[in-house]
Amino acid sequence: MSKDLHETVAALLAADEQRYTSGRRTLVDALVSAGRPLTISDVLASAPSLPQSSAYRNLAILEEAGVVHKVVTNEEFARYELAEDLTEHHHHLVCTSCGAIEDIDIPGALERGIERAVGTLAEDSDFTHVSHRLDLMGLCPNCS
Repeated sequence: MSKDLHETVAALLAADEQRYTSGRRTLVDALVSAGRPLTISDVLASAPSLPQSSAYRNLAILEEAGVVHKVVTNEEFARYELAEDLTEHHHHLVCTSCGAIEDIDIPGALERGIERAVGTLAEDSDFTHVSHRLDLMGLCPNCS
C-alpha cells in the first residue's frame, strides 16, 4: 500500500471535514488489495473486524469525499472500488444477471474517439470538467 495513496485519501476526507479513521483505512486497504470492484459481502469477508453497519456508513463517507466509486449493476447489486482519480482510467463489463464486473481497458484509438465525442457533447451542452465512464452491460460467460 502506497503511503502517497493514504495521504491523498486523508486529504480528500479532510477537505470534506472527515477524519481518516482506522475503519476507513481498512476499507481502502481492502479495495486496493482486491484490485476489482467489491460487493459489501466481499468487503466484509476481506475485513472481518469491520461491523457491517460501519462498512456501509464509511463507504458512504468515502464515496461522498471522492475516494470510492459505487458501480451499480442493477437493483440487486452494487460494488465499490477506489475512485479513478486514485487509480487509473478504465471501463467495466457488467453482467446484468449475476452482477459480476470485470475491469477492461479499451484500445487507445477508441478511447480518444470517446474523449472527442464526450468533449463535443459537453461543449454543445455548455458542460465543463467532463469525464466519462463506460459500463458495457450484458451477460457473463457463466450466465449466457
